[in-house]
Amino acid sequence: MGHLSYEESKKVVVKGLILLGVLTIVEVAIALFANGHITSFDVGDTWMRYVYMALMIGLSLYKAYFIVYEFMHMRYEAKGLAASVLMPTMLLVWAVVAFFNEGASYGERRNVIDRKDKVEVEDPTYKIKKIGMLENTRELKKEDFK
Repeated sequence: MGHLSYEESKKVVVKGLILLGVLTIVEVAIALFANGHITSFDVGDTWMRYVYMALMIGLSLYKAYFIVYEFMHMRYEAKGLAASVLMPTMLLVWAVVAFFNEGASYGERRNVIDRKDKVEVEDPTYKIKKIGMLENTRELKKEDFK
């Protein structure tokens, strides 16, 4: 934008803001429609849910790309500088995906442990006869625990 005049720069910014505003309105409308707030239609757990998610992710990524390239002036920088800024961003996205995957794996393992914790186990100490101060009146054998 450094090579544009002030009036041309204003036009580019206004066009960018209008584009971002329209995309945001479209995203909100899609979200309201897909979740059944505008109509009685709800995508639920059908294949339409995946189309909805892909659409929302795609529109959000496009908006992020536009903001970085237009308002942060990456479009006008050398390719090496743009790559040095965008590569760590890609690694950050990869890390977020990895953390979600790890969290889901932990949640699944935690559910297995919770289910196993609820299983009743027979207590072998019930075979010990308690009389007064004495805890054991006989010696326990392996057969007692079967």
